[in-house]
Amino acid sequence: MNKRIAVAFTGPSNSGKTTLILKVARKLIHEHGKEVAIIKHDPKDKARFDVEGKDSYKFADTGAEVIVTSPNRTTYFSHRHNELDEMIRIFDKFDILLVEGLKNLPLPRISVFRNSVDESYFNYMNALAVDNSVDILNYNIPKDVDMLDLNNVDEVIEWIYKNAKEV
Repeated sequence: MNKRIAVAFTGPSNSGKTTLILKVARKLIHEHGKEVAIIKHDPKDKARFDVEGKDSYKFADTGAEVIVTSPNRTTYFSHRHNELDEMIRIFDKFDILLVEGLKNLPLPRISVFRNSVDESYFNYMNALAVDNSVDILNYNIPKDVDMLDLNNVDEVIEWIYKNAKEV
């Protein structure tokens, strides 16, 4: 079995986290031939996976653990909080796990910012991905934090290969 690695992305709403993860995932899958798994933390419970009235919504609404399978996808609805190890077991087969949010997980972390940087993230980050809307000279960025160009997907992927944690 190949080694499986994981990395996390963090940052405020509308900083570009999801866009960056999508670009990284697409490139890893289509150009690097990797199997990618993604976990997104939804702290405000805003994500909507189904539509009220549909069977899968009705099943999940009972409070049961539900797996919906079709020829093209399998969707897992869980009402329990799952720890990272449990989520990794559910995914089973992947090369690279990309996690959005969950800043308490012990994973190498890229913080994503546009326009300004929130220094309260410094304790959680191993790399800082910004675009030219941020003047990094205005911040006292810790010396051990790697600087990445938010718009350079190859640079971000290279950092992931070098720094991601084996899981």
